[in-house]
Amino acid sequence: MLSTTRLCGAFALLLALSACQGGRLPTAERADERPARATGEAQIRVLSNRADLISGGNALLEVVLPAGVDPAAVSVSVNGLDATHRFALRDNGRYMGLLTDLPLGPSEITALLPGAASQRLSITNHPLGGPVFSGPQIQPWTCIGEARDPQCNREATVEFQYVSTAGGGFSAYDPANPPSDVATTTTDEGRTVPFIVRVETGNLNRDQYRFAVLWDPSEEVAPWSPPAGFNRKLVIYHGASCHTEYEMAEAPDVMNDSILGLGYATMSHALNNSGHNCNMVVQAEANLMTKEHVIETLGDLRYTIGSGCSGGALAQQWVANAYPGLYDGITPACSFADAWSSGIQYSDYKLLRSYLEDPSRWGTGVAWDLLAMQAAIGHINPANPITFTVAISDGGNPARACPGVPPEMVYDPETNPAGVRCGLADYWVNVLGRRPPEDWGPVEQQIGQGFAGGPFDNSGVRYGLSGLMDGRMSVAQFVDLNVKIGGFTIDRIPQPERSRGDVFAIERVARSGGSNTASNLDQTAIIDLRGPDPGAFHDVYRTYVVRARLEREHGHADNQILWRGPIALFGDSTFVEDSIPAMSRWLDAVFADSSDRPLAEKIVANRPDSVDHRCADGLGNDIPAEICDSLVESYASPRIEAGMPFTDDVGKCQLRPHLRADYYPIQFSDAQWAALEAVFPDGVCDYSEPGVGSGPTIPWLTYAAGPGGVPLGEPPRSEAF
Repeated sequence: MLSTTRLCGAFALLLALSACQGGRLPTAERADERPARATGEAQIRVLSNRADLISGGNALLEVVLPAGVDPAAVSVSVNGLDATHRFALRDNGRYMGLLTDLPLGPSEITALLPGAASQRLSITNHPLGGPVFSGPQIQPWTCIGEARDPQCNREATVEFQYVSTAGGGFSAYDPANPPSDVATTTTDEGRTVPFIVRVETGNLNRDQYRFAVLWDPSEEVAPWSPPAGFNRKLVIYHGASCHTEYEMAEAPDVMNDSILGLGYATMSHALNNSGHNCNMVVQAEANLMTKEHVIETLGDLRYTIGSGCSGGALAQQWVANAYPGLYDGITPACSFADAWSSGIQYSDYKLLRSYLEDPSRWGTGVAWDLLAMQAAIGHINPANPITFTVAISDGGNPARACPGVPPEMVYDPETNPAGVRCGLADYWVNVLGRRPPEDWGPVEQQIGQGFAGGPFDNSGVRYGLSGLMDGRMSVAQFVDLNVKIGGFTIDRIPQPERSRGDVFAIERVARSGGSNTASNLDQTAIIDLRGPDPGAFHDVYRTYVVRARLEREHGHADNQILWRGPIALFGDSTFVEDSIPAMSRWLDAVFADSSDRPLAEKIVANRPDSVDHRCADGLGNDIPAEICDSLVESYASPRIEAGMPFTDDVGKCQLRPHLRADYYPIQFSDAQWAALEAVFPDGVCDYSEPGVGSGPTIPWLTYAAGPGGVPLGEPPRSEAF
């Protein structure tokens, strides 16, 4: 989103995507890093968003006035109609205005500046109900509660809450009858203000948002005159899990008294809750639109910080990589890098469970002990595959139940072939695209439309390879497992043959950032909060997978700081709340750097000594790192055990000939070798080569023109006339 600063150069603003490091979204320059009156060229700047991505009919603008231009002589128009009355030289020294009721589509803003080159800028307004860049919206979609149109639009509601001097949580505050026991709070800027919080709840992009901030109702607030307690920093909260829903939901809670009391605004959107909407592009779009509304209410931001565990970590990390600039810093806990590479582990677990938990499938003389099972699944606890595949609904299954879709409308290959396919691939059809006619199966031929491309592929994968080579798994176990594990059809039905994913879908998963390559993640400061995983599928190794991807892409992972401790998943009781102020200190230092070096370098160079790797005892007390090395153990995944690099993100491997010599000194009988050859007729995975369809994430893709996406290109900027 548009935080106040996205420094791609000293005062870079609205540069072409290609000009910014990694295609980071250009945004308004920091107001506190320039003089009140500019000495350079005139310019019209959209402060609330990129000029061609605004939504809801509103836009916060600034007209930069060169020295010598009389603000009283400036005139501003929108599509030829005078809008000067909306602008003024504000108390902050900036000539600003908030435009409202803009028509859908493009509008031309002109600013006539006597004595200087006048400016014009084209801006594009999108519907409040979306979409902006995600492409055709998911259907069907059910609004919940009263809505004035099918886009679920409704009037926002505002309430005030306060903290009492008697302590306790938040209570309702009535501005018409204010209570006498309002406590005060001191922000991180040293301002002492009444502990009163304004909470706004509304709908945009067809779903619910919330945001909260310190705000005394007696104050007169405008985007150029924010609440006295607001520190111009935003924290975004997230939900957990990963699901595909077809109806509205409630936005995650934003009422964190500790963070609000320090002056931060807090924000959430239902679509940024992966357990409700596990679609990265729609998450990014909802973030963008909600942040725009926050800025149009409170004024431009210094920076934005993400917070969340599990699916909330997933949302932060893949959005930060695919749409850099929406977050400046993230604090993922119980980390997942993304849904698609984690989905490989999930799918492998499903196949492994089907085999390992059914002794009737085991060959004559084959029995599975604990050590061999550990070698197959890549985890010390055999319950890990069970918790993962039971607690999380199978995203690969198009016939699963999905909220918002009546059961009779859900896809069934026999009884309802034209029904709604509720799997993750079809939820991502705007990104992945559909299978071409030459690949259609009988059901696709029947309905005359291809299903969304299926990325899952396990052809050439030698499950348990490392266990075979180091003696944890016998030759008989290895052969029996690989012969019988099989794969899935496009309908997620187990089959004896290995799965062969759609290459175009695999390529688009990487290109979009659905499989988080970390190619742009160096532009975001990261504090990763991590505790042990007792077999509850929030595997420790995922933190180090992100680290491995950063190292692969950038040669280091110095923008990722690890906070570890003994409490399962989160690490320490203090980490979640302490990480926000720590990240704030880090970002303050980054954005105080006025040099012209790239943002990624600034993040590494300006990390304060007080923000470093930590090992804590569970109560916030630092202890030696060696203790966490032994407590917070990292395991692996079935694919890593099969030879995949620790980056764990090869969706489809390149193949090479299957040779007996590769297993030396292990020997196979002729019958065993023949059985393996039948499984691998085209060869086995060659993980020394990049995966099929692999490549960097292309930042800031729009899917308005169709699957695969295209970069948004150079953003509009004003020009003289």
